[in-house]
Amino acid sequence: MPGRDPVSAPGDTGAAPWWRSGVLYQVYIRSFADTDGDGVGDLPGVIDRLDHLEWLGVDGVWLSPITCSPNADWGYDVSDYVAIEPSLGTSEDVDRLLAEAGRRGLRVVMDLVPNHTSEQHAWFVESRSSRQSGRRDWYVWADPAPDGGPPNNWVSSFGGPAWTFDEASGQYYLHNHLRQQPDLNWWSDDVRDEFDRIVTYWLDRGMAGFRIDVCNIIIKDALLRDNPPATEDDPLDVQLFGQRPVYNGNRPEVHEVIRRWRRLADRHPGTLLMGETPVEPMAALAAYYGDGHDELDLAIDFPFISAPLEAPVMRSLVGDLERALPDEAWPVWTGSNHDMSRLATRWAGGDPDRTRVALVLLLCLRGTPVLYQGDEIGLGDTDVPPDRLKDPLGVAYWPAYAGRDGMRTPMPWRDGPGGGFTAPGVEPWLPFGDLTACNVADQRADPGSVLHFVRDLLALRRQIPDLHAGAYRPLEVDGDGWAWQRGDDHVVVVGMGEGTTVLDGVSGAVIIGTDRRRDGEPVHGRVTLHGWEAVVMGLD
Repeated sequence: MPGRDPVSAPGDTGAAPWWRSGVLYQVYIRSFADTDGDGVGDLPGVIDRLDHLEWLGVDGVWLSPITCSPNADWGYDVSDYVAIEPSLGTSEDVDRLLAEAGRRGLRVVMDLVPNHTSEQHAWFVESRSSRQSGRRDWYVWADPAPDGGPPNNWVSSFGGPAWTFDEASGQYYLHNHLRQQPDLNWWSDDVRDEFDRIVTYWLDRGMAGFRIDVCNIIIKDALLRDNPPATEDDPLDVQLFGQRPVYNGNRPEVHEVIRRWRRLADRHPGTLLMGETPVEPMAALAAYYGDGHDELDLAIDFPFISAPLEAPVMRSLVGDLERALPDEAWPVWTGSNHDMSRLATRWAGGDPDRTRVALVLLLCLRGTPVLYQGDEIGLGDTDVPPDRLKDPLGVAYWPAYAGRDGMRTPMPWRDGPGGGFTAPGVEPWLPFGDLTACNVADQRADPGSVLHFVRDLLALRRQIPDLHAGAYRPLEVDGDGWAWQRGDDHVVVVGMGEGTTVLDGVSGAVIIGTDRRRDGEPVHGRVTLHGWEAVVMGLD
């Protein structure tokens, strides 16, 4: 790929780290590519598809969990932090993946799940064995309340109390998620020391960094105080649980742990620490960047990904974050992931014009974009029948909530049996969507496809410093859209409604537009967009 240099290690020697100007691509391994014919994606499948990622032009690959797990929550219940899940591959596959990615100039970032383990992890088995166990305080244990019930009112993100009673020891253990995912006790120095070793192990292996799962909740209130009730002014998700998560997450002491990881990461220059940080308000999110670059490099903005595709809302959210961020801090923008409905469905409602506008927005704001597998072809969610559901949330709450399987279905590499994901005749672990309507091979052969549009946008990001490093300055428009300037010489205009969007006072030329017939179009003082449309302009 022009402009890309192979890398042999994740380190950086230049002033700006790789992730700051780069684009990340999230791979949900189980649904990316299956090489052994069991219907489940695997690490060799990721290796086989690295050429696609190199051709597309991304810079880093974020892998869903690769470590051992009984899969109560599909990898996010870890039973061994340094051993590879056999259904995904081997330790040798990891080394080969790192080498092959490096040869193509791609860094690899892995999921780290520090808040909880699997109940089958050897640590928890030992912790549960006795109140006198040497690892008892590695987890959060507490006596029953006076009435024999849970120690406090905390609720699980999967519904019900966040506590399960252990008959043998007569105490409850904490689980912010499934009962099979007991929470670690991050007040324990032994836990902190053990994760120092885990983080160092993977960085020494060649990982370029981590996406840290629910890193905002790993520290709990030491006194286990009750959460206060939710109010009508709280976000809807908080109201749904009936309480504000004041004491079972977002504790100030969590920043001590992240700073500790930062010091470890800085021994490997260029290491990325990206946090899953579902917090509000923006000032609280900005705090995860720390003071003087001593915490996260990137803190995922959940208000943005959860917002509707409406100009006033998104412009306000981006402006709020830009004002809240510390000097030199860098945003990260995501439109889809393994937990959130895909942008082509949630933001665009299946409309291809809106999907292209959403992708321009995602890829042209100041910050690091994250593409989720399938975003590059405008892949939408898949309706998964109830008898095929795998997500514990869907299994528990269908039909009120179908869970997260719809955004985790296999990558459609081509039309036909197996979809290029698995061998013909093999039933994938989750069903395909409409392979004829949306697949990589057909779009690769069509220069007018979403896939080629995204590839061209990524090439422009790489070639034009303003688009990967330039400052963000919002511009006033008439109509339904939003416009902003990047750096000194480039402007992005997005129409986000059925009416027109007009930006006055600009002259230059359209570099790329969602309507490719506008590429190269001269602009003399005014640019007008009709409905759902977007352009990137170079200024005179």
